Amino acid sequence: MIGRVIEIQEDGRYLSLYRGFLIVSAENKEIAKIPLDEIAVLMANAYQLTYSHALLMELNKRGIAFIACGSNHLPAAIFWPVDSHHRQAGVMNSQISVSQPVCKQLWKQIIQAKINFQQEVLDKAGIQDKALSEMAKRVKSGDPDNIEAQAARRYWQSLFGKDFTRNSESAGINSFLNYGYAIIRSGVARAIMAAGMHPTFGIFHRNRLNPMCLVDDIMEPYRPIVDWHAYKFQQDDKKELTPDIKRQLALLLIEDCTFQGNATPISVSMMRTAQTLAQCFEENTAKKLLLPEKLLSFPKQSLLELT
Repeated sequence: MIGRVIEIQEDGRYLSLYRGFLIVSAENKEIAKIPLDEIAVLMANAYQLTYSHALLMELNKRGIAFIACGSNHLPAAIFWPVDSHHRQAGVMNSQISVSQPVCKQLWKQIIQAKINFQQEVLDKAGIQDKALSEMAKRVKSGDPDNIEAQAARRYWQSLFGKDFTRNSESAGINSFLNYGYAIIRSGVARAIMAAGMHPTFGIFHRNRLNPMCLVDDIMEPYRPIVDWHAYKFQQDDKKELTPDIKRQLALLLIEDCTFQGNATPISVSMMRTAQTLAQCFEENTAKKLLLPEKLLSFPKQSLLELT
């Protein structure tokens, strides 16, 4: 079963655990009961929420991401287990000791995929600009020419106009992107932890103040699916991050992409990407990494129907 993203938006709720269920209560009355087996991410996005210790420990045990949002309604903290994988120590040692040439080759694959998926977004939007496909071909090991940034400048202007600027605090399009990226980030974090890797030690990102460097590396190819939804919201003249838009973005992880020739839910694709990345670290090679072939199109038959 593909896990759901559950967001708590109402103030004054109490979240607790009862026999494998998340219980949401208000004024001592139960108002929701959700099986933990169905949850991939629990997002707390309201004031005066309280949680039982037992619930947090059970989320931890099951590898369910718990995200606490700040006053700007963007994620401020992610609660994660420290020992989510039976081979964690060995995988982490390999992750830390992997060679720089392998990291550079991995980053090349990640950036090429990201730029190709940005091209896919432009194509689906009917925007006649094929330059990104050629730019992806020019990415070298480690992307020393920063083709990623060059492609991004062209991409954002083509998709949202020359006046658009990415901003983590702005409303409108940026608020759609920021919220959607938070969903993608939580999914990648869950996959990385489940594969036994440490989210702090990145391939490319290096920031001692960022505990999610590896997550930010691996989420790069998945960002364009959020961009596509933000574009559709803009085309529908949506200007605010409403509860309905949040609900739509929360479903991103169960949308299909093309992965190894099959229609595969995004969350499953993330798991396979993380698993193969762990193999790359253990074998000190970049050849094992698997990423989606297409992000916005897929065969009619789902991977889940084939298994």
